[in-house]
Parts: sequence; structure tokens; C-alpha cells
Amino acid sequence: MSVKIYHNPRCSKSRQTLQLLQEQGIDPEVIEYLKSPPSAEELNDILQKLGMEPRELMRKNETDYKANGLDDETLDRQALINSMVNHPILIERPIVIANDKAAIGRPPEAVLAIL
Repeated sequence: MSVKIYHNPRCSKSRQTLQLLQEQGIDPEVIEYLKSPPSAEELNDILQKLGMEPRELMRKNETDYKANGLDDETLDRQALINSMVNHPILIERPIVIANDKAAIGRPPEAVLAIL
């Protein structure tokens, strides 16, 4: 089974989710998305696997959200995706991809459903 985690080592939920995967005997591909953000195409694919719209995956309390006017309801899907690519801190974390499915590790146990 191929498993990826979009991880932020400074986030406690992300660390807990990674530990949970390792406790399940899984050695996931760890992508530190702040250093290596997903492309717009990858992010679109992740959103489809999550069954979410871009704004649902955004961390609305981040400074970059308001500073970039992302609360503007007229922004289209691609504009929101591009904003997450350019400001990856806006992406909710952690995201786990396994077997062509995705889940957000909030709470960490939520990822068990896709394994």
C-alpha cells in the first residue's frame, strides 16, 4: 500500500497522525508541504479525493487568508487553489493519501478509515 502524508512537523496533529501511521506498521512518504507544496494539479486531485471544495481545505484563521483577500466569495476554484499553492500555510493539515483515497488527520484517527 502506498501512503503519503502532507506533513508539517511543527503541527501537533500532523505529528500525531504520522505516529499513528507508523504504529499501524506504515512507513508513509512524508511530504513537508511547506517546503515542497503540491502543484495546482496535485491539489486539485487531493481535493477530488477528499470530496471537498478549495475553501473547505483552507485554514481561514491564517494571516495569509485575510491578507490575500481570500474571504472574497467571488474567487473561483482555480484562484483558491493557486492561492494554496503560493501560500501552502493555508492548506489544512495533515492530509493522508492511501489507495486513491484521502483524509484529513483531524482527529488523527480519521485517517484509519482510508487504510
